[in-house]
Amino acid sequence: MIMSKKMVAEAEIICQQSIPPVIEVQYHLHNLNVDPVDVTAPSTPIFETISTDISRFESVVSCTETMKEAAINSSAVKSFPSIRSGSYADIGTRPSMDDAHIRIDDLSARLGSFFKWPSAFYAVFDGHGGPDAAAYIKRNAMRLFFEDARLPQTSDINDVFIEALVDSHRKAFLQADIALAEESSVSNSCGTTALTALVLGRHLLVANAGDCRAVLCRKGVAVDMSQDHRPSYLPERKRVEKLGGYIEDEYLNGYLSVTRSLGDWDLKLPLGASSPLIAEPDVQQLVLTEDDEFLIIGCDGIWDVISSQDAVSFVRRGLRRHDDPELCARELVTEASRLHSTDNLTVVIICFSSPSAVESCPPRRRRLRCCSLSEEARNRLRSLLEGN
Repeated sequence: MIMSKKMVAEAEIICQQSIPPVIEVQYHLHNLNVDPVDVTAPSTPIFETISTDISRFESVVSCTETMKEAAINSSAVKSFPSIRSGSYADIGTRPSMDDAHIRIDDLSARLGSFFKWPSAFYAVFDGHGGPDAAAYIKRNAMRLFFEDARLPQTSDINDVFIEALVDSHRKAFLQADIALAEESSVSNSCGTTALTALVLGRHLLVANAGDCRAVLCRKGVAVDMSQDHRPSYLPERKRVEKLGGYIEDEYLNGYLSVTRSLGDWDLKLPLGASSPLIAEPDVQQLVLTEDDEFLIIGCDGIWDVISSQDAVSFVRRGLRRHDDPELCARELVTEASRLHSTDNLTVVIICFSSPSAVESCPPRRRRLRCCSLSEEARNRLRSLLEGN
């Protein structure tokens, strides 16, 4: 494939929603249909009436709160955020583009009846030693992460199902690693980091092996949903050294800048043996709330020069200006380039709700320049005002 030298947009898997988006659920007390309390009782003494009415009112309030709480708890399973996403990729200063990414806003349309709930799927892959490993995982992602998965049949997203889903994603990373070992078209010296984000109902599940990163914006505050697996991270360093590996100049065995990846079989021990370089991901999951605005997932070219909080603040300002996640992704990549990132740059932005208001630039206040008047000028002005 021939790519331009500058600002190359990575091919992406985009599945447009085939049905209108599910309306975002909002919870208001007045939406709960509670019959009004009849406070008239002519045959009852006045104090008894007041006491009875207060008791009935408290009962209605208690019932209302119970209904509201039940609705919120149910929403975690049944409701689905109104998802919009955007992505952008740039070759940067590198001679080749080794990143790849996936963007599917409507996973149900892609997989048919695999999931009984609305779902979306996103991923970023940062290849090294060439683009082949990242490209292979992208091409086979649906099979590896979903079609080969064995999940319990259930009508509800309960703890048992979530536990099975987490286990399934862990196994998918390990199976992808083995598939790269067996794939003749991918060199043993080629590998990729991988980060996936699955939205299922209101559940968000992030799996990561390597130094790609996922950051959630919660009311403007950055919440890291992944851990960079680098030799500088002390738990990873200890794990590597315990298994016989070593760190030299912040590189695993003096060669690789990450401690977890898919592929790279020239650095791994034979199948079945414990290796300092592993493919097992860390998996985090949570239930999205109305405070969760968007998720940023990106390759390390972004995070080498922009902190999680700075990225969240940057994207949040962009969304409040124009409410366009695609443009925000491009702007974030451009900002990373401006800050002299030396790597390929790939980012996906997933919005769970629209910003409260699209901000317009406020008009600039005119600054009046202060000046002093001479005594003669003041006298003339006084004469004019007095009508002389």
